[in-house]
Amino acid sequence: MAEDRTHTGDFPPFRQRHLISIADLKQHEIIDLLDRAEAMVPVSRQERKSHPTLTGKTQVNLFFEPSTRTQGSFEIAGKRLGAQVMNMSVKTSSVSKGETLIDTAATLNAMRPDVIVVRHSAAGAVELLSQKVGCSVVNAGDGAHEHPTQALLDALTIRRHKGRISGLTVAICGDIANSRVARSNLLLLGALHVRTRVIAPRNLLPAGIENLATEVFTDMHEGLKDVDVVMMLRLQHERANGRMIPSVREYYRFYGLDADKLGRARPDAIVMHPGPMNRGVEIDPAIADGPASVITDQVEMGVAVRMAVLDALLAGDAA
Repeated sequence: MAEDRTHTGDFPPFRQRHLISIADLKQHEIIDLLDRAEAMVPVSRQERKSHPTLTGKTQVNLFFEPSTRTQGSFEIAGKRLGAQVMNMSVKTSSVSKGETLIDTAATLNAMRPDVIVVRHSAAGAVELLSQKVGCSVVNAGDGAHEHPTQALLDALTIRRHKGRISGLTVAICGDIANSRVARSNLLLLGALHVRTRVIAPRNLLPAGIENLATEVFTDMHEGLKDVDVVMMLRLQHERANGRMIPSVREYYRFYGLDADKLGRARPDAIVMHPGPMNRGVEIDPAIADGPASVITDQVEMGVAVRMAVLDALLAGDAA
């Protein structure tokens, strides 16, 4: 557990300009961001939720895909740090009239923001935008590629509940093929020496998954044996491209997390889900709301992690 450090100057300078991919981060940078986020938790819990290290900075949230949870937490994070936050509604912008991503980047760059938080349906779109602007860029999810702040908040949640990350066994279950959350988590957990398992139907396992996960299973009962953390994933119909299961009922029978399957994990195992949940599809409502669930904690840690990321990228050059 990190010390109670809440001032940017208490941490070493963060050398990354953007946060596009977990793969870009060294192990010590991941740990640094987790420690920064740990220090932000009490800030979010105090009566006056203010830590104005980014006063005078401008943050633009540019979401080409809807996401109430992620966009909302980035907005709250920026405001708690004292930044001016603008949410750009893409549906009502020139993008919907045919403006390209590069045109949008040029327009935003002319406004001289300090950071742009981007969610886009195309893998690689966020990295492309980062090459066209003069400010920091944070990836809030790009297609089925990555979602780095989700992986960081998941790691922080695990560390707070288990007291450590290294040496644990984490099972990521469900729609692996279409999940940017799974990829970012596998990269981060691998960097922190976690034993990772993926569990999914064969048609929802992407090619090359064995290069990211320690173990690959197609049977939930076998894959969940003695794991410390069970991370369920949303069944993502919008990114499936036809690679779906025969029926929701059959999917739940074999891959939905219920008491019987969870019983294969360690007695003190925790249950996670990045949200939004399809109750009765990926997870039994009794498990989602039960004592093993840390799903609401993940939401809280999301604000702390996004505060930490914005602080790390911007506070070092705050005037």
